[in-house]
Amino acid sequence: MIARTPLADLPAALVAELREAGLDPEAVHAHVALAFEEDLPGGADDATSAAMPDMGRAVADVASRETGVVAGLAIAELAFRYVLGDDVTIAHRAPDGSRVAPGNVVLTVEGPVRGVLTAERTALNFASHLSGVATATAAWVDALEGTRARVLDTRKTLPGWRALQKYAVRCGGGLNHRFSLVDRAMVKDNHVVAAGGVVEAYRRVLAASPGLRVEVEVTTLEELDAVLEAGCTEVLLDNMEPATLAEAVRRTAGRASLEASGGLTLERARVVAETGVDFISVGALTHSVRVFDLGLDFREH
Repeated sequence: MIARTPLADLPAALVAELREAGLDPEAVHAHVALAFEEDLPGGADDATSAAMPDMGRAVADVASRETGVVAGLAIAELAFRYVLGDDVTIAHRAPDGSRVAPGNVVLTVEGPVRGVLTAERTALNFASHLSGVATATAAWVDALEGTRARVLDTRKTLPGWRALQKYAVRCGGGLNHRFSLVDRAMVKDNHVVAAGGVVEAYRRVLAASPGLRVEVEVTTLEELDAVLEAGCTEVLLDNMEPATLAEAVRRTAGRASLEASGGLTLERARVVAETGVDFISVGALTHSVRVFDLGLDFREH
């Protein structure tokens, strides 16, 4: 039987680290517990490992198999501790946000072989996915270096993974856009249709939620002029070519922050950034990221 270690029994330093990273330790613990319930429904044991003879204790290293940025290693540690409780030692863990090369050891665990094997896949699932997000974000950050533009994520996240994916974006050097539909308003094309015009939609949100930050999406320079005249200070420029973006920057003249979005690729990132926009938002950081290749190997005795 695995320990199913409660949050209260985890090391205080690990819980504090999660909180300092902007994560809710209780929510992270619940997410890890749900992952193990998928693997071990109803409190069952790992059928394969349980059938093996007692294999004793061993040391295992989680290592990078490619170049990139790691994230989620504290959550991987939590996964091992969830299964093994106090019967596991974390001898090494690289800081989230570290740039790594193939062969770099990012996490070392020591404990009962059966328990490490049971926890392995779930721990790697968290760390590999979040490292993929961090690595993709870092590629955009690198492409924008030397310009004023910063890369933003979006709400195009996996259900239940938003806080973790946005944390990984931060590990990669990116910034977070809004977390939900209530902490910030965004007027998009369908809101414009519903309200009968972009300025009318903007004014309706202002009236309904005084004091809330409001960003307005525009698709033409004429719409940009209209929302600037209405006092909007945050504008999303949707699917505009670089020349149009540059003209939007000129017309805005610092009156609002400008975010470019839609149809962007890493290959075009710098061209877009050099138009002078403040932000570039990229849904692909979270909605279609490739997992980062991490592997666990036991050391030979």
